[in-house]
Amino acid sequence: MIEMRVAGIALDAATRTPIVLLKDGTERRALPIWIGQAEAKAILLALEQEKPLRPLTHDLMTNILQAWEMTLDRVVIHSLQDNTYYAVLTLRQGEIKKEIDARPSDAIALAVRCDCPIWVLEEVVADASIPVDRDADEAERQAFREFLDKIRPEDFTHQGQDQDLEDSSAS
Repeated sequence: MIEMRVAGIALDAATRTPIVLLKDGTERRALPIWIGQAEAKAILLALEQEKPLRPLTHDLMTNILQAWEMTLDRVVIHSLQDNTYYAVLTLRQGEIKKEIDARPSDAIALAVRCDCPIWVLEEVVADASIPVDRDADEAERQAFREFLDKIRPEDFTHQGQDQDLEDSSAS
């Protein structure tokens, strides 16, 4: 699993649909998730730490968790099927843990409010992420190519021979 954080909310240029953008710790991969207007507003309010006059749905859920002494341990976005993401909330009350199915947009809105980690399965990131830093990716590929160009077969066999010589001299 890859831990990701909310980088912000954007709008799809063609449809004007909100997109929550998750980024990995290296800032080199981003996972765009199309969400509804209400969820986008809920995430933005939490990111900007704005408190509404009355609790909105995600604030209410956070208040219920606190009232029942429950914590949101983590959010896991675990699959992508037919362009739909799936997530679970891991809730804890004392020693008891439960996983609850959730839409990723709701899970992210709660995670931001509860300051809990957002994890995404590697397969989902591999299937749906977009590169953020193409220059760094290309530099890494170029460095690897240069490494491959310089490496020789004896670089692998020589190390083994040194170990054999050390073993035989110790006898």
